[in-house]
Amino acid sequence: MDKKLPSEASKFLLTMTSRLTKLFGDVVRYYNAFRGDETIFIDRHAWLEVLKFLKEDQAFAFNYLVDITCVDYMGQKPRFEIVAHLLSFSTMNRLRMKARVPEDDPTIESLSHLWRGANWFEREVYDMFGIVFKNHPDLRRVLLYEEFVGHPLRKDYPLKKSQPLVFLTAPERPEDE
Repeated sequence: MDKKLPSEASKFLLTMTSRLTKLFGDVVRYYNAFRGDETIFIDRHAWLEVLKFLKEDQAFAFNYLVDITCVDYMGQKPRFEIVAHLLSFSTMNRLRMKARVPEDDPTIESLSHLWRGANWFEREVYDMFGIVFKNHPDLRRVLLYEEFVGHPLRKDYPLKKSQPLVFLTAPERPEDE
């Protein structure tokens, strides 16, 4: 595990990574504290298990999922990085969790049964980047129409790609009685 922490490293982050390593083994790949932003990189196969622990453990109590997003590092392996921002209302600590996802298997476990808000965040990442969230209750496009081809926030998406035209029809009106 690579440890890059400045001298004023967060005691909280050190405690957390130590506990995660003790409980989950070698899933913590890297951690960093820079200007108050604590970040932990973990193996994608431990994504659900580790985040569930961080939510339910009383010492950390990350009970609020602020956001889930994705970064495309085209040309690197693994290509994609899933990022979840967490907040604990009881301790007021913030944490950024990251996991890398390969292009040839762009899947990671869904967090939607831990935090209801993850539903929309994961659908957006699926829509824009094509990352599949396993066990998501309703993984379908949320910003684009179903006939849209591709994922426009991928760095290899063609800028001038044309899309199929979809004609909207007026909703049917109920008959007057």
